[in-house]
Amino acid sequence: MSSSTHPAGSSEEKAVPGLVLGAIGVVFGDIGTSPLYTLRECLKAAGGATPSNVFGIVSLILWSIIVVVTLKYVSFVMRADNDREGGILALTALASGVAPKRLRHLLLTLGVFGAAMFYGDSMITPAISVISAVEGVTLVDAKLTEWIVPISLVILTGLFKLQKRGTGAVGSLFGPVMIVWFLTLAALGILHILTHRSIIEAVSPLYAIAFVTHAPGTAFVVLGSVFLALTGGEALYADMGHFGKMPIRLAWLLLVLPSLVLNYFGQAALVLERPSAIDQPFFQSAPSWGLVPLVILATAATIIASQAVISGAFSMTKQAVQLGFLPRIPVVHTSTHEIGQVYVPFINVTLYAAVVFLVLFFRSSDNLAAAYGIAVASTMLLTTLLMYFITHSLWKWHPLATAAVIGPLALVDAIFVSSNVSKVLEGGWFPLLAGGVLFTIMTTWHKGRETLVNTMKADNLVLVDLIRSLCGGEHTPPRVPGTAVFPGGVEDVAPSAFLHNLKHNGVMHRTNIFLAGKTENVPHIPDEEKVVVTDIGHGCYMAKVRHGFMEIPNVPNILTLAQQQMPDWTYEPAECSFFLARDTVVATGESRSMPLWREKLFAFLARNGAQAAEYYSLPANRVVEMGGQINI
Repeated sequence: MSSSTHPAGSSEEKAVPGLVLGAIGVVFGDIGTSPLYTLRECLKAAGGATPSNVFGIVSLILWSIIVVVTLKYVSFVMRADNDREGGILALTALASGVAPKRLRHLLLTLGVFGAAMFYGDSMITPAISVISAVEGVTLVDAKLTEWIVPISLVILTGLFKLQKRGTGAVGSLFGPVMIVWFLTLAALGILHILTHRSIIEAVSPLYAIAFVTHAPGTAFVVLGSVFLALTGGEALYADMGHFGKMPIRLAWLLLVLPSLVLNYFGQAALVLERPSAIDQPFFQSAPSWGLVPLVILATAATIIASQAVISGAFSMTKQAVQLGFLPRIPVVHTSTHEIGQVYVPFINVTLYAAVVFLVLFFRSSDNLAAAYGIAVASTMLLTTLLMYFITHSLWKWHPLATAAVIGPLALVDAIFVSSNVSKVLEGGWFPLLAGGVLFTIMTTWHKGRETLVNTMKADNLVLVDLIRSLCGGEHTPPRVPGTAVFPGGVEDVAPSAFLHNLKHNGVMHRTNIFLAGKTENVPHIPDEEKVVVTDIGHGCYMAKVRHGFMEIPNVPNILTLAQQQMPDWTYEPAECSFFLARDTVVATGESRSMPLWREKLFAFLARNGAQAAEYYSLPANRVVEMGGQINI
């Protein structure tokens, strides 16, 4: 229940150059900092920097980027926008809306799993990005090695501490800094390509094919490290709602892709010329006088990359709450102009704790690289599977066309997932563990809400019948001045807060408004379509409210809209009392849909969710909470 205003960053409101600059600063941070460690990890996995390894691996990196990022995401997936929004949950909502009913539950489950894996990625990205940048100081002085972890923790602590102030103040700096970063990547690459021009031959996919066919076992392991060059590809789609398709595509094709390719080829040329550079090919590609400035620039770029991932986790959380996969969590708007800029304190603290653990436990980017990839690869595969339903059911493609596109993309994703499975024991267990815990929480909350609604429908009275029986006979309760508003109800069911008020206070207000909200599978609902008011007589009104999954409920705004359909009533905040049910959910073990342990988990989540008054943006001095108990 909130305003349907689109983010101010929509493509209709800003010039394309400004959006391109913003996209460079926000969208490409993760994939843009991958050159810090990708080629190094690939060569180590291959067993050394032999010419055949170098040519084969850099060719694999190039064609992986072209197939997965350029063809799949930029050219294909970004066409599947949900009212201009992207991301795994937006895609899930879109696909489940067009898929056969029997498959919708499965698609929702897949989407939730993808979202859970995204959180795992959100934990690893800040850790590996910052620590890989800081490791550059060891080339300045080897004695600084023992300071890598403390410096990284200081930087990350400052980054998470600044989240509550919002990104608006520093956001304008992101684009220019990242432009400098990508131009530096390109310049360093060109510098070494010119000294070993034969590396350009690796543009041919024949080198990648030869590498794979010559030693398929080794190549399979190496692919797990090649995938590091693709992490962040999902962000192109997830951030589409903030910048639009065209700015992201322009930024990718004109700057980011060429810069990345030139840098990877430049690192490969350096390693061919000087195999000892395999330990730190990125930083050793800089001239001696440029090493310190490059470390500083790399640190700034990794901070920006981390910031973008953290902000993405905040946005994902808001969507998950609205779609009913997470309990109410306090969300703070950090900008009066940009609706998309939010801060979620609980998620910020949780991510920070996870990042600190990762840095202290793994202690180097080498070790963290083993944990990186499995979560992102899983999300990418799920995106491809969901795209099948978009092409088949929404776009109405011919089945052969769908198979011709989805089949190869799914095969590539499946290969990358399989190659990353080998990393599970080396560190990949962490994102899988984190994702598994989050998946359990999200599916438990979603199922628990369904059970709770069914319980309320079975146990509570039909609202219209109750109002008629109360107000149509001799025992009508006394009516008191003012308006009573009952948010968060179930459609056509008498809310427990209303029943508690009748039971304990024995009165009804002169005007009673019952709000029943429903989240649709679209990001935003226009104001004119957001609320439908039905007069059920005796000064009572049922308001059916629809809102999108990118909108945060705001009851005062809804009442302002509702008054247009209520000619005899005007919204006056000082005359409204908001009645909320603060029911305690008790796990009884009698539910047929959930085992006892999931019932207890749901009850725990329900007890610890954000207060409804805060969630609905209600004035604290006008809220009345009525307690009760619901057995599930």
